[in-house]
Amino acid sequence: MNVELIDHMGSDLTVVNAARVSFAKESEAFNDKDAKLINYLAREKHILPFRHPTISVRCKAPIFLARQLGKHQVGLTWSEESRRYIDSEPEFFFPDKWRKRAENVKQGSLDEEFTGYVETEEQHGVDRGPQEAAELAVQYCSDLYDDMINAGVAPEQARMILPQSMYVNWVWTGSLLAFYQLYKLRTEHGAQMEAQHFANQLEAVVAPLYPASWAALKEYA
Repeated sequence: MNVELIDHMGSDLTVVNAARVSFAKESEAFNDKDAKLINYLAREKHILPFRHPTISVRCKAPIFLARQLGKHQVGLTWSEESRRYIDSEPEFFFPDKWRKRAENVKQGSLDEEFTGYVETEEQHGVDRGPQEAAELAVQYCSDLYDDMINAGVAPEQARMILPQSMYVNWVWTGSLLAFYQLYKLRTEHGAQMEAQHFANQLEAVVAPLYPASWAALKEYA
C-alpha cells in the first residue's frame, strides 16, 4: 500500500486566516498567537476553518480496502483507474500474517495469527496454509484473466474474475479536515489492521504540511 503527495493548497496560515476573516483581519506570517488560535478552534470544535486547506494524494491499496475507504465522501473527491480501459498485469496484496477470526463480528479479527490449514476441494482436497492456498487461487485467476485478454475478451468483462486482493490506484483530493476525520476513524481500536496502516501512511504525508493544525486536531477534535 502507498500514499504519495501530488499537490496541496495552503498551510496552517490558511486555517488561521479563514478564522480571522470573520473580524476582517488577516495574518501575514504564522506566529505563536496563530498557533494558539488553531488550538482554540480545534478545542472548541470550530472546525470550519480546517476545511479550507486542500490536499491531493495518489493512493495504492487492494480493492477490499479501497472500497472501505471510498465510504468517506464528505469533503473528498476520488478518481480511480479502470480496467475497462487497461489490461496491464495486475498486482495482488497478501498480508504479512493471516489473523484469526474474532468472536465479536464488529472486531473482525484478532491479533493472533492463524496457523491452521484450509481444506480446499478445488485443490484436490489438500490441506494447505492460508497463504499457500491464497497464492494458488490468485495465480489461477490471474492466469485466466491473461488468457481471456489474449483470446480477445473485452477487458471490462475479463476483469470480473480478478479477486478483491488486486491493487487499485486512485487520486484522492479533499480538505485537511476530511482527511483528518478519515485518519481518526481508521486508526480507532477495532478498525481493520490494513486500514490502520493506510491511515498512518496518510498522516505521514499530510501532517508535515499543516503541523500545527494536525497536532491540534489530534489533541482536541
